[in-house]
Amino acid sequence: MQSFIGTGVALVTPFKKDFSVDVEALARIVNHVVEGGVEYLVVLGTTAESATLSQDEKELVIDTIIKANAGRLPLVLGVGGNNTHKVVEELKTRDFSHFSAILSVSPYYNKPTQEGIYQHFKAVAEASPIPVILYNVPGRTASNMLPSTVIRIANDFKNVIGIKEAAGDIVQAMKLIQTKPEGFLVISGDDMITLPMVLAGGAGVISVIGEGFPKEFSEMVRLGLERKVDEAYKLHYLLADSIDMIFEQGNPGGIKEVFKSLGLSENTVRLPLVNVNEDLATRLHNFTRKLS
Repeated sequence: MQSFIGTGVALVTPFKKDFSVDVEALARIVNHVVEGGVEYLVVLGTTAESATLSQDEKELVIDTIIKANAGRLPLVLGVGGNNTHKVVEELKTRDFSHFSAILSVSPYYNKPTQEGIYQHFKAVAEASPIPVILYNVPGRTASNMLPSTVIRIANDFKNVIGIKEAAGDIVQAMKLIQTKPEGFLVISGDDMITLPMVLAGGAGVISVIGEGFPKEFSEMVRLGLERKVDEAYKLHYLLADSIDMIFEQGNPGGIKEVFKSLGLSENTVRLPLVNVNEDLATRLHNFTRKLS
């Protein structure tokens, strides 16, 4: 699964001021990250505000990204939810011809047991016609996929090729790396601990800051994979303040402010999310200008 070693980015859905999907801005953002050197693109993840998109809007986002990418990078599609039957139905009916894998979040809100999580992903793995990347994000799902559960899934279903691990727990990430089957990818879902995870044996990252500053962040990950530690940490510390800032008042409000500063899109988000405040916006604009 060489395609998913390095930096993937979780693409935003840019909106116009009237809250409609801005397809021109989305195409600009795709070009920005592709030309910035990232390895793959993640479509309709959390950062895309997928929860607020209609089905027609989701299809518009997918079609826009496919067209703008023009086959340059592998695409991963977010297909997940807390209704296992509905997820399985989508896996059985959607056309995945433009996608190399799916990213499937652990069921949220329902708070399943570890056995429930296993059975959910058993159903997903058996239904998916393309490789599956698990997504563990306890801060959003209210349940943590334990390493033992992840490794059980990885061993039982060979089309489950990796996990986006976003618990923010480096010890848990290291346990996954220590006990995973050969070839299984442990991908950081937390920008701030990406480099330590890579140096511990992780495969890279699915990033938010990496779409704002793709050149610097993807180079940091490549240097980490090459074990060029000092050079990698120089870039990490260059970007560290911006990572804190983009998540300070929620995602994707922060990264959309970066895109506004870069002239790529408006900073519009849909309720229940709101824009970052003026103080944070100023700090993000100042950082972006300094780095440019």
